[in-house]
Amino acid sequence: MSSSTVSVSAATPTQHPFQRKVDEIKPSKADINFVVMDYLISEGYPKAAEKFAKEANLQLPAEEESIQARVEIRKAIHAGDIDTAINKINDLNPQILDTDAGLHFALLRLQLIELIRACTSAADSDIAPALNFASSQLAPRAATNAGFLKDLELTMSLLIFLPADNLQPQLAELLKPSLRREVASKVNEAIMTSMGTRGEARMRSLIRLRRWAERQARDTGKDLPPTLPLGLQDADEGMHDANGNGEAADIMVQ
Repeated sequence: MSSSTVSVSAATPTQHPFQRKVDEIKPSKADINFVVMDYLISEGYPKAAEKFAKEANLQLPAEEESIQARVEIRKAIHAGDIDTAINKINDLNPQILDTDAGLHFALLRLQLIELIRACTSAADSDIAPALNFASSQLAPRAATNAGFLKDLELTMSLLIFLPADNLQPQLAELLKPSLRREVASKVNEAIMTSMGTRGEARMRSLIRLRRWAERQARDTGKDLPPTLPLGLQDADEGMHDANGNGEAADIMVQ
């Protein structure tokens, strides 16, 4: 009985025409380095910027006078030490919070959340500090702003439901670290803007522009691959390593 061997060759995947066009574009390394350095300086990562400049053989930009203050303010907000953050912001420029009612309210609401978290976790459950802070600091601002009032009412609901393992999604969001990061990012932008510099890192605006362009292309029926990843994972890991302590791990924009 004879047997025959049939060789089957795996089909080589065909690259999408759009991807070929992308591969043909060779962005300037200098431009890429500029955008990365701009991100590190704008977002306040001096250690990562210093190491990146050394490895990329770049001249480290002159450090703005605010960069260390911005780092300290961000760390305080991330740690839930909002009173310290507010004091440092006022030391840097008291006009920032005086002229941005929304940002000031967002910080005070974070401070109220921390007070509620503390008093509801304590054995005696003394809610007086949270009530006093809400009535003196947030209620007057909420009285003339419907959005502030809604946020304040939602936050005060924590007094009823905490401590609890399963909170309603809206309430659970108030306790997540992501809210601190969001407010910290807005504070950083406000400080940069107050100094007459670009408030937002160019990388963030470029990524939003790229996402917008993809949506426009798909809506008009352009031939695109099913998915177009941003390709920031490697960069994200690189920022983490460069900083040593993971401070820049939030490079992915929201």
